[in-house]
Amino acid sequence: MIPHIKVIPSITLKGVDQLVILSVIVGLLYVVAYISATTANLLRMNRQKLRQNNMELTKANEKLRLEIEERMHVENALRESEEKYRNILQSIEEGYYEVDTAGNFTFFNESMYKTLGYPRDELMGMNNRLFMDEKTAGDVFQVFNKVYQTGRATKAFDWKLIRKDGSDCFVETSVSLIKDSKGQSTGFRGVVRDSTERRLAKEEKEKLKSQLQRAQKMEAIGTLAGGVAHDLNNILSGLVSYPELLLMEIPEDSPLRKPIFTIQKSGEKAAAIVQDLLTLARRGVAITGVMNLNHIISEYLLSPEYEILKSFHQNVKVETNLKTGLLNIIGSSVHLAKTLMNLVSNAAEAMPDGGKILISTENRYIDRPIRGYDNVEEGDYAVLTVSDTGIGISSEDMERVFEPFYTKKMMDRSGTGLGMAVVWGTVKDHKGYIDLASNEGKGTTITLYFPITRQESIKEKSQLSIENYLGKGESILVVDDVEEQREIACASLTKLGYSADAISSGEEAVEYLKKNSVELVVLDMIMQKGINGRETYEEILKIHPKQKAIIASGFTETEDVKAVQKLGAGKYIKKPYTIEKIGIAVKEELEKS
Repeated sequence: MIPHIKVIPSITLKGVDQLVILSVIVGLLYVVAYISATTANLLRMNRQKLRQNNMELTKANEKLRLEIEERMHVENALRESEEKYRNILQSIEEGYYEVDTAGNFTFFNESMYKTLGYPRDELMGMNNRLFMDEKTAGDVFQVFNKVYQTGRATKAFDWKLIRKDGSDCFVETSVSLIKDSKGQSTGFRGVVRDSTERRLAKEEKEKLKSQLQRAQKMEAIGTLAGGVAHDLNNILSGLVSYPELLLMEIPEDSPLRKPIFTIQKSGEKAAAIVQDLLTLARRGVAITGVMNLNHIISEYLLSPEYEILKSFHQNVKVETNLKTGLLNIIGSSVHLAKTLMNLVSNAAEAMPDGGKILISTENRYIDRPIRGYDNVEEGDYAVLTVSDTGIGISSEDMERVFEPFYTKKMMDRSGTGLGMAVVWGTVKDHKGYIDLASNEGKGTTITLYFPITRQESIKEKSQLSIENYLGKGESILVVDDVEEQREIACASLTKLGYSADAISSGEEAVEYLKKNSVELVVLDMIMQKGINGRETYEEILKIHPKQKAIIASGFTETEDVKAVQKLGAGKYIKKPYTIEKIGIAVKEELEKS
């Protein structure tokens, strides 16, 4: 709408110029009025649109605020859920793992990396093939590939994994696929249960069952052999005795002498077999007295039997490594000599192309039972070992090697087939144990454990007079968790003139020395319960900084032994020790300034 323009009457225009100017002015006024009206309309419309936009923006902001709050709520809930399940995974005894399709770890819980013995950071990203042998890796690939192809979860049992320290562990595990939001397979997950203890317990049970069956079989065979030997002895009396009488009666040039002599020798061989049967039956071994394995070995190496063996096996070299100061045993020298002879003969037969036999002895203290071919119980032993570099024994033969007549030797050369059975019977009669280890193509080692005695052989005398290491009543504390070891040490030290007392643990020793003082401590390094020898000595030094001590252990010198000696302890003596050995060690330590 164009506003009404009021014309001022007082203005008078003359001529054409006045008319033009007036027209221009009127036009300009019209334009100004139009612009003003249009602007007003635009401003009104913009105000309305701005008002509407503000309303929409307010609604949008409110909607966005609500969405943000909802998202934050969802994220918090998700975070709480993840934390909840993460805590659950970390707290369960079973291991949990996630790997990508290549087998690299992407996630695992605490039990998983503890089972494998790796630090968390080191295990992350590691490929599972790095702790498997070739066979297990093949089994794992087949299971994972089946799950990948079918999409169905599965379980696997008795996978052998290799821990970081090189030890084996066995696991049971589940395997299932991990898929992304698009349904694409991105990896695998599962739960792992360590079945090592259960498997080892099962193996131990089977081993004990096998040992029991073997012992029962040997007992049954021995009973049978004893009965047969008794009857054979009655029959053989005539074959052995009468030829001898006949040979005394007939002339030297009689053609009958040779066949009668042959009958006599055959009877003697049969009698030897009977004696072996009696040994096997555990009826022929008389435990006669104190003896030393080193002496038995030395005598055998000078015997005619050994010379015959060398003549048959000229390419076999026999070496010895006999421990000086080997402790005595109580036994039968005849049967122990025959045991040694059978072991050496067996070793020589196992090397048809020549090789080396090593005969060795040592004192050995077993403070924890050894579960091997035979179960060696705790105690002090004189140990005889015969090892060869021969063809070895197969796993099938290992179970039967001590059975009578089970042999692969040349029977015309090597005897009766009872040699190893006699070894078994003799060792058992001496209350000893047998351990057998063999690798096909590499050789065999047979180790015999005989309980030691503190008695001395009549022929033996100490190289050093006992007066040289007698005590003068000095007080000594023996710290050892094994009662028998405490009794032996105290008895030995008392006999040497010391005042000895004994304690069964490191903690007791520390408490004892808080109230008492002693001139020397004899310290065991490995104790089943509580603190060990090193820790005990460290605590003792806090009470008595200059406390003298010597170390006694059934193990070889360990890092703990060296650490204790650095702290000030003196000589290390290995169990089982002689009275001379402990006497000298105590005397030397006490005489130190």
